[in-house]
Amino acid sequence: MNIYIKAMRLPFLSGSLTPVVLAGALSFVDGSFQLWRLILVLIGIGALQTGANLINDYYDDPGSDRINLHPTPFSGGSRVIQENLMDSKTVRAMAIGFFFLGIICGAWLAFAGRPFVVVIGLIGLLAAYFYSAPPLSFMACGLGEVTIFLAFGPLITLGTYYVMSGFFTWHAFILGIPLGFLIAAVIWINQFPDYDADRDAEKRNWVVRLGRTRSVWIYAFLMLSPYAVVLYWTLAGEGSWLYVAIFLTVPLALKAIKIVKAHYHTYDEIIPAQALTIQTHLSVGLALTGVIILQKLIL
Repeated sequence: MNIYIKAMRLPFLSGSLTPVVLAGALSFVDGSFQLWRLILVLIGIGALQTGANLINDYYDDPGSDRINLHPTPFSGGSRVIQENLMDSKTVRAMAIGFFFLGIICGAWLAFAGRPFVVVIGLIGLLAAYFYSAPPLSFMACGLGEVTIFLAFGPLITLGTYYVMSGFFTWHAFILGIPLGFLIAAVIWINQFPDYDADRDAEKRNWVVRLGRTRSVWIYAFLMLSPYAVVLYWTLAGEGSWLYVAIFLTVPLALKAIKIVKAHYHTYDEIIPAQALTIQTHLSVGLALTGVIILQKLIL
């Protein structure tokens, strides 16, 4: 069982499930929340991310993962193929199975009165598959970061809110922007220890294109942008003063940036920053969720 958990990278599902919970909180505030719909979205989105993780391992095995000499607990793939714990055909079959599970959840919701789930779900499925898979392979041609930003941020919050309410709203879309920046930061920092392998495998992500020295500043931008966005919401009257609560998570982001600036050229020393980036994403998501619910209770 541990091998399957390792292959699916289940601990990383917070990347996609946190924005689902956030949009669910928004629907709770306006009275459109329905638990069974939220559960289906959580299963469906979680299945698509798991499928994406597995298909990434499948397509990276003969490329960057096979020659990566510096994998970390957060980057370099699950390593189940390279460690001979599972063959590549099994990994691919599991990926297809999880994609199919995601399709089933989407179809169920579509038949339950949310037909545009088909469009949103198809975009998510294509992003999950072609992030790694040729001929598009977004991660290798400089489109991976923006794909992750949109697919794991605004697309999820917009789609989840639509499932709950039956409506598309601009508010639901922009709600995912802070988490979009942070999940892009997760992908970005994971490319630092993978730099040599990605470069040699001709995986032209933006860290490879820019080099690690310049990429440190983009990482800092990605980590701090969510706070600028939320500050803008507050000053522009788009959100209550309670949103400033997310600034309690700033020390996590600053600590991660400090580590990356000092150790961007290393492998083991950057691992704490990888962990802090994921923690910042989760903490900001939970803080925003808490603020939305708290507004309902006291304002």
